[in-house]
Parts: sequence; structure tokens; C-alpha cells
Amino acid sequence: MQVLLATLGFCGGIISGTLGIGGGIVMAPLLLYVPPALALGALDMKTVSGLTMMQSLFASLSGAIAQRRLAHLKPALAAVMGVPIAAASFGGALLSGALSSDFILATFAALALLAAAMMTLPHTQDESEVSQAQVSFNPWLAASSATAVGLVGGLVGQSGAFILIPLLIHVLRIPTRVAIGTSLAVVFCAACAGALGKIAAGQVPFAAAVSLVGGAVAGAQLGGQLTQKVEPKWLRRLLALLIGASAIRMWVDVLQ
Repeated sequence: MQVLLATLGFCGGIISGTLGIGGGIVMAPLLLYVPPALALGALDMKTVSGLTMMQSLFASLSGAIAQRRLAHLKPALAAVMGVPIAAASFGGALLSGALSSDFILATFAALALLAAAMMTLPHTQDESEVSQAQVSFNPWLAASSATAVGLVGGLVGQSGAFILIPLLIHVLRIPTRVAIGTSLAVVFCAACAGALGKIAAGQVPFAAAVSLVGGAVAGAQLGGQLTQKVEPKWLRRLLALLIGASAIRMWVDVLQ
């Protein structure tokens, strides 16, 4: 199980660093379905949500460092969104302890489906290489969006990047590469608070978390380098496909 967790963490880290998400949107289905498929035992949704929050914490930090080196991270935007998303994520994580695993899974699946739909919206913004210093944003809209994302992300045990990136691109009108880089820093803030909430709720098995995190940190560094090699339109398409596939797989379980 420890080897499997490290391997899954590495795969999730690559996705995190490449696409600017904490990795939980992919990690949750992997943790739910791969261990039982390999006869290693099943993990319940509350445990999975705790593990994915820890994975998001360290994968997003590693990915943000890589993206900062590439000048894809806008510090001012990350700061404006980081504080409200952290506070809301902590509250959502504490609230999750009072809810059933089935409700959390259904909420997660619904949000993933919504995020996938948003990523398929037409994108007319110029995607030529833009320095993060040239990007402007509405701070009030950014802060309110971060609060909403943090609350629902903490509830389902995710950093919320699978919703955050569609909002950054289609609502705040941030160029794709800068949205991806900045989202990792915002996700880290959310994951810090969310991880504390999950630990307080007793939903983090630490031995398993160590193996998962070790793989995630290494994978996120590799993913950060891959971002440079993929065109923005394909990054958006990959995100939509990834989020949509995860949503459909979880809805199958919800409706059974």
C-alpha cells in the first residue's frame, strides 16, 4: 500500500504541476478505486478527503515554486485570494466532519461536473506570452470567488483548484499560463487551512500521507517543466477532460 500511495502521489504531482491544480480531483478517484482493484483494501471517502488535502498541500507548494521560476505566478493575485480561501477552506473542512461520506462524494461529483462544463466555454482572450506583471484583475471579485471556492473545497477535502482555474480564466479573465501558475499559490493557502481542519477532524492517516506526499512533491517539479511545452488551448482541454472523466466516474458511484 505504501508503494502504491507513493506512485499515485507522483502521478498526481505531475498533473498538479502541469495543470495548476492541487491534484485532488484526480487523486480522490485513484485512492477510492485503485487500492481495492489491487486487493489492497478500500479507503472510505473521509479518509480519502484527508489524504487528498495533504497531497494538495505539498504538491501545490512544489508546483508553485516551479511556476514562480517560470514567471507564471502573479504574487498580488495570489495574496488577494489566498487569505479568504484559507479561512473558508478551514471552515469547510471542519463542517465536513458532521456530514456523511455519501453527501461529500455527491457534492464533489457535482462540483467537478460544473468545473468541467466551465472549461469547455469558448475562450477568446489573446493567449500570446504575457508577463504576470502585465496582468490586471478585480480584487473584490477575486476575493469573493476565493471565499466560495474555499468553502466548498474544504467541505469535499480538496484545495478547490478544479473550480478555481475555470473562475480565473473565464470570470477574472486571467491568461491560461498565469492562471495555472497563480492557482498553485492560492491552492497552497487553501490547503494549509484545509489540512489543519482535516487533522482536527481526525481524517488524516499520517503514515499513508507521508508516502503520498513524497511522490507528489517529486511529480509536481516535473509537471512544472511540462507546462512550458504545452500550448494554452491544450492545457484547457486537458483540464476539461480530466475533470469531466473524474466527475462521471464518481457520479456512477453516487447513483448506484
